[in-house]
Amino acid sequence: MQMEMGYGEEEAGSSSAPLKVAQCENGNDAIASCCASEVDGEEKDEEEEERKDGSDHEEIDGEDEEHEFVPGPLLSLKDQLEKDKDDESLRKWKAKLLGCVEATDGNRETEVIFHSIGIISDGCTETMTSLPITENQNSMLFSLKEGSQYFLKLKFSVKHNLVCGLNYVNTVWKKGVRVDQSRGMLGTFAPQQEPYEHLLEEETTPSGALARGLYTAKLKFEDDDKRNHLELNYCFEIRKT
Repeated sequence: MQMEMGYGEEEAGSSSAPLKVAQCENGNDAIASCCASEVDGEEKDEEEEERKDGSDHEEIDGEDEEHEFVPGPLLSLKDQLEKDKDDESLRKWKAKLLGCVEATDGNRETEVIFHSIGIISDGCTETMTSLPITENQNSMLFSLKEGSQYFLKLKFSVKHNLVCGLNYVNTVWKKGVRVDQSRGMLGTFAPQQEPYEHLLEEETTPSGALARGLYTAKLKFEDDDKRNHLELNYCFEIRKT
């Protein structure tokens, strides 16, 4: 997790000065008036083109909305396995992909249960914290030395149905300022009796005097259908030694 510890000021955008039409030295106002009218005409043409472009974008957006993907009806895992059951090769492929029907109860809604979250790093022993974290528990998830590489380890179960495109967003703040945000994809998981264990992508703690101290973070898991399966608020510390 490479965090930005400083932010530079944005450069102020330069604005172009309005075009001025100077009067000719010989006092010929007609030439100046003609130039001014040409400039006004060009500005009107540009405004008209912008309006046309805007209307074109609106039409394109409308077309996108009309052709928006609409998912099919949600089927239980058992129904998906029994569909096309006369095709032996397809049945075997589905059984391998979707898992065991015994791990389901016919419920169509996917349920993802997170059991624990841990930290793996060369600088400390592996630690695991049970989920969910209650109000009485310490939300300090880990304390690492600056410049350390580490992994977050998740243990979770999938019940009832497939979870498609399980992904996460991990956002980090220091003193109320967001300093890092990482995203990752875990993948698609079928329900099974045994829980899954998954390592998130490797992160690196920042270094330097400004990097040390306490951080707050939020780890959020969603699937392709935008169903929220976990929102975990936690803290961690970066120290010198």
